[in-house]
Amino acid sequence: MSEQETILIMNFGSQYAQLIARRVRECEVFSEIIPHTLKAEEIKRRAPKGIIMSGGPASVYADNAPKCDPAILDLGIPVLGICYGMQLGSQILGAKVKGAARREYGRTQMNVLDDSDLFAGLHGELTVWMSHGDQVESVSSDFETLANSKTCPNAAVRIRSKRFYGVQFHPEVTHTPQGMKILGNFVHGICGCGNHWRMEDFIKSEVAAIRERVGDKRVVCGLSGGVDSSVAAVLIWKAIGDRLKCIFVDNGLLRAREARSVEDTFRNHFPMNLEVVDASERFLTRLQGVTDPEKKRKIIGHEFIAVFRDVAAKVQGAQFLAQGTLYPDAIESAAAHAGGTTAVIKTHHNVGGLPAELGFELLEPFRMLFKDEVRRIGTALGLPDEIVWRHPFPGPGLAVRVLGEVTKERLDVLRQADSIFIDEIREAGLYRAIAQAFAVLLPVSTVGVMGDERTYQNVVALRAVQTEDFMTADWFRMPDEVLARMSNRIVNEVKGVNRVVYDISTKPPSTIEWE
Repeated sequence: MSEQETILIMNFGSQYAQLIARRVRECEVFSEIIPHTLKAEEIKRRAPKGIIMSGGPASVYADNAPKCDPAILDLGIPVLGICYGMQLGSQILGAKVKGAARREYGRTQMNVLDDSDLFAGLHGELTVWMSHGDQVESVSSDFETLANSKTCPNAAVRIRSKRFYGVQFHPEVTHTPQGMKILGNFVHGICGCGNHWRMEDFIKSEVAAIRERVGDKRVVCGLSGGVDSSVAAVLIWKAIGDRLKCIFVDNGLLRAREARSVEDTFRNHFPMNLEVVDASERFLTRLQGVTDPEKKRKIIGHEFIAVFRDVAAKVQGAQFLAQGTLYPDAIESAAAHAGGTTAVIKTHHNVGGLPAELGFELLEPFRMLFKDEVRRIGTALGLPDEIVWRHPFPGPGLAVRVLGEVTKERLDVLRQADSIFIDEIREAGLYRAIAQAFAVLLPVSTVGVMGDERTYQNVVALRAVQTEDFMTADWFRMPDEVLARMSNRIVNEVKGVNRVVYDISTKPPSTIEWE
């Protein structure tokens, strides 16, 4: 990674920091998110081709506003400040930042005044996404205004002597149609980066790195059947062959036909060394009477470690534990260990105490990758689309989609409903248009009528969302006729269900999963 041309993303608390990093990678340039506290000396040592200072919720003139080392702007490295990043960089370089007389939120028309570098190839009026209550109002003679809007006289600025550029809007979001062009102008035109970040090259270099690191030792991988662990398993298998031992734990909380699909893929399509452990009774016994979602997660995580430990201990020469940890997981995990202020919404068990419990070294080939990059690797490695494009599935499985107590009977009801839901989505050609879809069994019963008889049965909620980063999400506008078919089939085919509802909540304020 150190030899890669790199753009560093300095994070000031923006909800879009990961999205900025992804957009840079879409320009085929490697990006890495760093804390705003990183000193200029360390940044110089890393020798990035450019720096992007992210947005953030604070005001730069507030007492507790996050700052950066001012010497960063003296390194001669091109810097692009976005929203808060623009305001902070401008303030450091002598400008005044004040609360705007009129705030700008949402789509705004902006006029390009200078199309020589940052706005090369862009002329006249552009639609951009603004989200700010402050703006750079007073600037020195060094500042050059590149764009303005009706209420923001300095919507984009440049200081040539410092190689600093600032934009008050968010080029990384889809609501700024020419945003990728602007970021590309910065990354390629101003920073001079080539197009060197390609997944095919990553596969070659990572396979070689895994072979060198593992040597003649063995690797165990907890295979879940999800995108991340599946692609990681195939990549490592390409590197070391039978010295990889995959362990698939059937916890009884899987979706319909899931265990069979995993076995077929990783025994037939890829002839791997796979052991399937049926621990369903063990998990269901431990979950009896438990209704609190956080307790469910902890019990399942603890039992998974116990089961996995028993099997992995029998693998002779195993020194490494492979995990499909992604860059967003690693960022959140690092922030938590560093004493970050983010509240715990729900516990994850893919990044945590497992290696310490087992005495393994971690092998995480995707620790610097995003989900879409892992999918591209999976396609390049020959994994079937059914796995590569599979919707995310929570570690605790259906236990957090059966609200209330988890029993075999309730799980069977949910499996049938969920299977119908997903089948109908696929039949309608909508699966790839949806980021995540699933059914939820509610802990309530409602009155219904079937034939001429009164019923008092279960309610199933259907959830489908669209999102790029899973940090925010919007509900999917399912066609009425598709919803009608889903509801009709579930009520008629799933015994014990007499009502179906569709969840139209966004994230935030809701989460994607119900528990």
